[in-house]
Amino acid sequence: MTDRSNADDGNTIPLTDQSLIVDISDALSEKDKVKFTVHTRTTLKSFAKPEFLVVRQHEEFIWLHDRYEENPLYAGYIIPPHPPRPNFDASREKLQRLGEGEGTMTKEEFNKMKQELEAEYLATFKKTVAMHEVFLTRLASHAVFREDEHLHVFLEYDQDLCARPRGRFQQLGGLVKSLGSTTDQYYLNAKVRDVNDFFEQQMNSLNEYNNQLKEATSRTDKMTEKHKEVADSYIKISGGLVQLANVDPGPLDKFLTKIADTFERARKIESRVASDEDLKLADTLRYYMRDSHAAKQLLVRRLRCLATYEAANRALEKARHKNKDIHAAELAQSEACERFESISAQAKEELLDFKIRRLHAFRKSLIELAELEVKHSRALQELFRKSLQGLDEL
Repeated sequence: MTDRSNADDGNTIPLTDQSLIVDISDALSEKDKVKFTVHTRTTLKSFAKPEFLVVRQHEEFIWLHDRYEENPLYAGYIIPPHPPRPNFDASREKLQRLGEGEGTMTKEEFNKMKQELEAEYLATFKKTVAMHEVFLTRLASHAVFREDEHLHVFLEYDQDLCARPRGRFQQLGGLVKSLGSTTDQYYLNAKVRDVNDFFEQQMNSLNEYNNQLKEATSRTDKMTEKHKEVADSYIKISGGLVQLANVDPGPLDKFLTKIADTFERARKIESRVASDEDLKLADTLRYYMRDSHAAKQLLVRRLRCLATYEAANRALEKARHKNKDIHAAELAQSEACERFESISAQAKEELLDFKIRRLHAFRKSLIELAELEVKHSRALQELFRKSLQGLDEL
């Protein structure tokens, strides 16, 4: 989904740097949670040891993300989006429905459907692990974020961080916060006049980009679902042919069994196609939909600084007019100006780096997807060729 940038500009650590490497070496899925084993290797002197292994849950990843988002020192940076909450409900529900409908299908068809759903569950689990690892990799490969004390605690402290799952009240608070941020964006765009065309263009571009990503993600999900439906149809066709061959043994017995085997092999290829499209395309689209939202949040924070700066200018004019508290107003205006100029410079660098990073990630994912699609198409073509050849020899 995302890689360390090989560009020399920005705050991204070069690919060749090995001073801080973070990965998830293992993960354990339980009924209502996933435990991730985070493995850290480092040569940085700011860490107590060169290697760490700690167990973390999803809520602790959210805790770490919130520490960055709430820190005013990082207002000029794109905060990497937190990983989505692990959700295996859909896979568990399908397995439960399959168990309830066991009596309506043959044993062989049931086993194949069960294998298919178990493979889907495993793919979802692997994606969950990958998304959590990407979040940590982004932080570790950023020259500023990697020095944060909360990241060090997350990677080093081998006890529970006491980050509890969000209850309904906290979830409602998160929704209100999200709505407030959106309201801020519209309000600030209406009330604050940004004289810098670059940032105005970036906001318009990101809004359009985010909408396009949503549409592309929706269409990709529909395409992936259709491939899964085709794979499920192959299971039913294969099972029906095997059942027919067993019910009426005769001259067509080997013929039907051979065709059933072909559909079963085609089913496996079709399932891989769906899995690859989901991983290489849909997940990349989803990730950058969240990342582009994080970039928009950066622009909103900059507009807030601009609003504060303009308010300080008005306060200074008022103080001079009344000839009262001029020094304090000048100091506040100077600090607001310095902060606004600082966040503007940093935001511009981050947004340019974001463009390079996402182009690199999409190029990599699309090339890998194209190679896999060609590979699966050739495998399917070879399967049908051999199948027809085998049928001729019967």
